[in-house]
Amino acid sequence: MNDAPEPLLRARNLVKEFATGGAGLFGRSARFRAVDDVSLEVRTGETLALVGESGSGKSTTARLIARLLDTTGGSIEFAGREVHRLSGKALHAFRGEVQVIFQDPYSSLNPKHSVERIVTAPLVYQRRRIPGGARDFTKELMERVGLNPDHSARFPSQFSGGQAQRIGIARALAVGPKLIIADEAVSALDVSVQAQVINLLRGLQEEEGFSYLFIAHDLAVVRQIATRVAVMNGGRIVEEGERDQVFGAPRDEYTKKLLSAIPRINPEWDARRRENERARRAREQEAAL
Repeated sequence: MNDAPEPLLRARNLVKEFATGGAGLFGRSARFRAVDDVSLEVRTGETLALVGESGSGKSTTARLIARLLDTTGGSIEFAGREVHRLSGKALHAFRGEVQVIFQDPYSSLNPKHSVERIVTAPLVYQRRRIPGGARDFTKELMERVGLNPDHSARFPSQFSGGQAQRIGIARALAVGPKLIIADEAVSALDVSVQAQVINLLRGLQEEEGFSYLFIAHDLAVVRQIATRVAVMNGGRIVEEGERDQVFGAPRDEYTKKLLSAIPRINPEWDARRRENERARRAREQEAAL
């Protein structure tokens, strides 16, 4: 008997194709398959990191899950509901349960709106009452993400990149989501700021118990936050497993290539990987005898 809880998110055989603008066989429009038969699960309270180089399909996969793009094929279930079938009030509710933190905070924050208006916008969109009033609610969230609560009347241009991303995090938290999709959320930040934001994201998850789908190309960042890792290449998932397994004993050559590009890999993981590699070679030599 399996007592494991159902995953919060379950994607099966996702496909996304885009028209390229050229002519294909028999005069049909040529198509590019950006996501090719991708399946993944995210459990409650965990962080699944979806990693790969630019163009691997990871951000497109994230947008399919968030219903920012429609699928060409496959299915997505979230909290027991089929996402592609949602409409009206049900889709509206889904938007509140799944929030996105984007890569560039300045382009994702309206420069004409104050922090207070930005942070409370999801609640206004969801037609929810703002607890304690907009000003106090915003100040409380700003404090939680490490911003000065007295700056709620300021505009995005008055904040540094790291501070602006914290505003984006506060906005995502406002509606109490079950899943936050962080799409390259720290890649545009300085290394020292990256570490601070990663620590913030982990702390908020411990407090609230929500899940992350963490999109990234930098495995040095991923190893700081991921529970499990799925590696994408050419629109497909080529390897998936627990974080320590993927970092310590990668199976796919593409994963090994990504790991070799990390400038300063954790010595403990590096030693474990070398040990596993020696053990693999020894088994192969023994089998050949």
